[in-house]
Amino acid sequence: MTVTEATRTHTAEAASMCVPAGRAAQELTLKRGEFDLAVHLGLIAVEPAAAGGRPRIRQQEIDRLRGLPGFPGSLRDQVRTAGTAEAATLLGVRPVRFTGLARIGCVTPVAFYLNRYRAVVWLYLVDDLLAFAAREPGLITGKSPAGMRTMLDAGIDRRARNWRSRRIDRLLSRAEDPWTRAALQASALDPVQLAEVVEDPYERAYLARVQPDSVFGRPGSVSGREAMERLMLADDPDEILWRRVNLTLELERARELRPAPRPGHDPGFHPVGSGPARSRLARGRLAADRPAAGLPVPVSPQAGPSPRRPAGRPGAGRGLLARIGLRRPRRGDR
Repeated sequence: MTVTEATRTHTAEAASMCVPAGRAAQELTLKRGEFDLAVHLGLIAVEPAAAGGRPRIRQQEIDRLRGLPGFPGSLRDQVRTAGTAEAATLLGVRPVRFTGLARIGCVTPVAFYLNRYRAVVWLYLVDDLLAFAAREPGLITGKSPAGMRTMLDAGIDRRARNWRSRRIDRLLSRAEDPWTRAALQASALDPVQLAEVVEDPYERAYLARVQPDSVFGRPGSVSGREAMERLMLADDPDEILWRRVNLTLELERARELRPAPRPGHDPGFHPVGSGPARSRLARGRLAADRPAAGLPVPVSPQAGPSPRRPAGRPGAGRGLLARIGLRRPRRGDR
């Protein structure tokens, strides 16, 4: 048997030991939404997906979970969620009081769904709610603190921001490749913000290509996907700046590892992104790159760097403000 044949045999054997998500959910007696959340929280380990495929679950992982004490109730309890009304009941407060606590960031949503009016309904982990009640009993009972009332009067609502941060941090915990990590930071920036930080259109295309989905749990309906796309974008100046700085730092690490591929150097690379999972990036973020579609194929990085800027390191040597797409005001601008 040749090395190639042995590799194919090993791959086929590994694939045969894995099951699709639907079957895994059935064996674990979880609803699909509960299963998706368990995967997102890292309670269920998944196997990396092949190009264009869906992640799968090893039978060994299913057997491990089924053997845990208290199964299936113990697993289901860890992914139990509550909306505003149920959460308020659990904490013994009125729904308006709970909404205020969530808006100022005392509890962070873990998921959402759209009601029949297509309004976003946030969901919270019951474990998080109980932990908050034990940690901050003073915010549960009695009169609302003055600081809380001041924040609510100012219109503060951190639910979407905290959900974004929780989601991105969870995905970052599973990502090792610097380009993938950079793509996750970029996912919170709109096309204009992204283009200001990442000037190279081929790098933006590569970020669109390698950006991972949330493993499972991506809304299947058109309205759900549109809501996800809106909620993914940072809308607060502090949050936008935070993502720009983190994207810049991740990009510097990624460029040191390898440059983004260029047409002609990577047969699988397409500047307009790839696959339906990248639809938002392909439609929105890369729209700014269309005038660059006729760019000539760049010279290979192996041809040697320019005297002032190393190849594959756009922005090297500039200050942090310049690298994140900002600049210090000139004297004449003040």
